[in-house]
Amino acid sequence: MTAIQPLADPSVVEAALDEGAHEQWRALEDEVAADPARLGRVFPAAARKTGRGPLPGADGVLLEDAVRVSLVRSAARSLDPEALLAELREVYRYGDSDEKRAVLHALNGADDELDGTDLLLDALRTNDTRLVAAAMGPHSDRLDADAWRQGVLKCLFTGVPVSSVTGLARRADRELAEMVQRYQREREAAGRDVPLDVQVVLDACAASPEQNRQKDS
Repeated sequence: MTAIQPLADPSVVEAALDEGAHEQWRALEDEVAADPARLGRVFPAAARKTGRGPLPGADGVLLEDAVRVSLVRSAARSLDPEALLAELREVYRYGDSDEKRAVLHALNGADDELDGTDLLLDALRTNDTRLVAAAMGPHSDRLDADAWRQGVLKCLFTGVPVSSVTGLARRADRELAEMVQRYQREREAAGRDVPLDVQVVLDACAASPEQNRQKDS
């Protein structure tokens, strides 16, 4: 059994669904709980059967994401981490951008036994801002230092707010500052606007414990 945290309080999801959609949601959860291998089959249908769009009472959360994460939770109850990762990789591989994003959200709520960094790295190679933002959530703590820094830069390149980045105050360091300063100089030399988040990252680098450790070494 692998623990996955819900993306939103189940009561909030329930309140957003009418009776028919609620029945469909529970039927999908029961189907996946009985046979986790059905996850890839029910994932595409989840939004069509239960709805989509902003979830009232859960700031920044989409209804379809919350429902799909709940399906992953149902599958996870009877799968070990390796088996669950295999299912998630299949869903991610064949899913559209919305389905991929839901997989990343599920990883962000996963316990320490689950390591889906390969999926994060794939998401960071795209220019889909929602995938990039989800990839730099809590599961990005598993990224090595270089991959994490590249993820921060990807946020700057694509306009994803760096407030989406988990661990910025903790992991920002001198090397990230140098990378961001090079990016800033390139933008200025080309006569292009410099994103305001550049200064946010540089301030985080200057104040971070990691930066201070590097200065002392």
